Amino acid sequence: MAGHSKWANIQHRKGRQDKARSKLFSKLAKDIAIASKIGGPDPDMNPRLRLAINNAKGQSMPKDNIKRAVDKGAGGDGADYEEIRYEGFGPAGIGLIVECSTDNKNRAAMEVRTAFSKNGGNLGETGSVAFMFDQVGKIEYALAVGDEDAVMEAAIEAGADDVEHDEAADDQWAEYEPVHTVYTARDDLGAVASELEKVFGEAKSINLIWKAQNEMDVPEKAGTVLKLIDALEDCDDVQNVYHNMELSEAAMASLED
Repeated sequence: MAGHSKWANIQHRKGRQDKARSKLFSKLAKDIAIASKIGGPDPDMNPRLRLAINNAKGQSMPKDNIKRAVDKGAGGDGADYEEIRYEGFGPAGIGLIVECSTDNKNRAAMEVRTAFSKNGGNLGETGSVAFMFDQVGKIEYALAVGDEDAVMEAAIEAGADDVEHDEAADDQWAEYEPVHTVYTARDDLGAVASELEKVFGEAKSINLIWKAQNEMDVPEKAGTVLKLIDALEDCDDVQNVYHNMELSEAAMASLED
């Protein structure tokens, strides 16, 4: 297990969070409603709902919005949503995984395909990209919960696989809250999250994600890849987009040129 510094990504992540803010709550509400519909409205008895609510709280979603989403799912709304995964390639052969929750599969497929084709990408077959990723658990805590050694020790004891640490933001990026990121095996996410909560309290976010096994540094294509990712995230049915592009210092510099 090794800790890593990811300062090169902070500016990019900060900007993307700001841009996605207008759609963020609606996507979180959809996650909550679907989880409530599938497993019931009691988060103590529904782990998926508990994770969805924790993520919404971590993004400062108002309690009234969360309650409405839970009630909506429990009342039967959201029953027609289908979860679909698309896979494809972007410029320079970058692999992308796109997760959707939709009540219209044809619409979602058309929007995703259009985003790929208009931005230098190609939609692939199921399995064409996923083999380059691992589905793992991801838990984020604000840096303020403890130093790197304390988080690393707690993560090891909880059974985590890896830990990464952002650097503290400077004055220019003071609005961005850097994080400790703890990675777990897929099936260990709930147990590790529970153990860490005993030490550090409620996490900023808890998710199952697709983590690239190896990242590709393509600074000359970074801008066009990010344009494709933006187009995919702008699709109403898209919940998450994962990629295997490394946002290296060279890639970040190319975006500023």
